Amino acid sequence: MLSFESDYNNGAHPLILKKLVETNDLQSLTYGFDQWSESAREKIRIATECPNASVFFLNGGTQTNMTVIDGCLQSYEAVIAVETGHINVHESSAIEFTGHKVIALPHHSGKMSAEDLERFMQLFEADSSREHLAIPGMVYITFPTELGTVYTKKEIEDIYNICKRYDLMLFVDGARLGYGLMVDNSGVTLPWLSQHCDVFYIGGTKVGALCGEAVVFPRGNAPKHFFNIIKRHGALSAKGRTIGIQFDTLFSDNLYFNIAKHAITLAMRLKKTLQNKGYKFFIDSPTNQQFVVLPNDKIQQLSEKVEFTIWEPFDEKSKVCRFVTSWATTKEQMKELEMLL
Repeated sequence: MLSFESDYNNGAHPLILKKLVETNDLQSLTYGFDQWSESAREKIRIATECPNASVFFLNGGTQTNMTVIDGCLQSYEAVIAVETGHINVHESSAIEFTGHKVIALPHHSGKMSAEDLERFMQLFEADSSREHLAIPGMVYITFPTELGTVYTKKEIEDIYNICKRYDLMLFVDGARLGYGLMVDNSGVTLPWLSQHCDVFYIGGTKVGALCGEAVVFPRGNAPKHFFNIIKRHGALSAKGRTIGIQFDTLFSDNLYFNIAKHAITLAMRLKKTLQNKGYKFFIDSPTNQQFVVLPNDKIQQLSEKVEFTIWEPFDEKSKVCRFVTSWATTKEQMKELEMLL
């Protein structure tokens, strides 16, 4: 059975497994105070060009989103996202569970527009009864988005300028950050992103690691006692080295970026194949997630040999389907898929 269902349905990149095995018999400090975690933090500071960055390693994406949002906001504050944002649709109300309202704005191909954000904040500021409302304290965007699209530098700049004007934090969910950074002609780099948000995370789970995310406060601007906040949310690994070793490996010899580039290269090959076969795309994605409209009979035929995601209905005769590539996707698998499409 071919699998194009997600980018985290394999184990870990072989170099990560090799490093975990090599270090297995060595003892270290716990909770992320080991030598490999410290090395990974320093490599991330170098990669982001932020020597004063605070870097924390957490177990998974949902825990990371919940911990960062709850840790950075006051108890009465809300976070603004688009209606398709991961925290709004795919996290089982984890953010609301911490007591913070998710304010959902319209999406534009998965992205938030600066105009919508400005309009919302103007209306909020003009509301004479705003003391009775959930107070916006943060803006949340994903890079890439849930639909595989990416923000331009100008789009991020415009959103960040609004955030600064209204005293809002900008939080970038980077669960698939590598794929966004390696898009052709994006222009967004780790150092650039670090200067245009208040906090972001580098996703490991979906970009070659067994598990783990690296939260970066680029100016050392982490909330007071953020380590304790991580612990309180159950996002702290006692064997913190298991995540630190993985990021130390991912940020050696450009592995993180090479993994992402490989997945995008194969995704663009798939995109071209789908175009040549005359299929309609639900959205134009430049990343490793491709959303295509397939007839129901083709879906039934294909699902006998390929795992993929049925995203949503398109019309009575077809559905939107998602195909995802990863570090583990091979040219041979791609060729086999192309023959089945």
